[in-house]
Amino acid sequence: MKTNEVKPKVLLCDIETTPLVSYTWGRYEQDVVGVKQEWYILSMAYKWLDEKKTKIISLDQFIGNKPNTCDTKKFIQSIHKLFNKADIIIAQNGDAFDIKKINTRFIYYGLEPTSPYKTVDTLKVAKSRFAFSSNSLNEMGKFFGLGEKKDTNGFKTWLGCMAGDKKSWTIMKKYNIQDVVLLEKIYKKLAPWMKTYPKIIDAKEDDPARKCDTCGKQMTKNGIRRCVDYAYVRMYCPSCGHWQRGEDVTTEKEVKA
Repeated sequence: MKTNEVKPKVLLCDIETTPLVSYTWGRYEQDVVGVKQEWYILSMAYKWLDEKKTKIISLDQFIGNKPNTCDTKKFIQSIHKLFNKADIIIAQNGDAFDIKKINTRFIYYGLEPTSPYKTVDTLKVAKSRFAFSSNSLNEMGKFFGLGEKKDTNGFKTWLGCMAGDKKSWTIMKKYNIQDVVLLEKIYKKLAPWMKTYPKIIDAKEDDPARKCDTCGKQMTKNGIRRCVDYAYVRMYCPSCGHWQRGEDVTTEKEVKA
């Protein structure tokens, strides 16, 4: 297989965590005077890019319906195995939240760092390239007409999962899965606009069968980009709208082509 035909494995994911169970002296703007129970991960929904099925790993799959039980090493190891398979990880606010939270549970259980991967944080892309009224996953979904997040029935669903309630777990899983379904749709909307992007296809700039870095589809030549002391072919992807740099143009005849 040629190098430029090898696609990296791209993982889309989203986690749900519990809150801290803490002691305070009041309800409004109070300092925490003690922590009864640390946060832990309830579930991680995930999907490999362009595969049909969205899957979920949830704590109840490992502990049943035991109440007030923190995540287990086996549960976290299953997430660790997925991360070890990924070359690129995509998540909404993933760099600041999901990945740091997951790494925290990895190191808590004495797991080694996963194999290197690059990240795409759709929240960062939204903030850096656009001026949406809201950069939340839900509001961007509505803005693009791609759908919305599932209703959670509020905080009682989190409390229900922590207490081992089956109905709460059913709601939580559907909610978590829908987040990843929506994440993939929004990612595909934003991807062509990204200035820097971990390549899906590692094609050479002078490859006549150039594939799009973003979606992997066939690109077409679309004019010349002229700079002060050099010029190059502009490559355009009819599938997703992404632009890339093609081969350098070195002669006046080539520039006029």
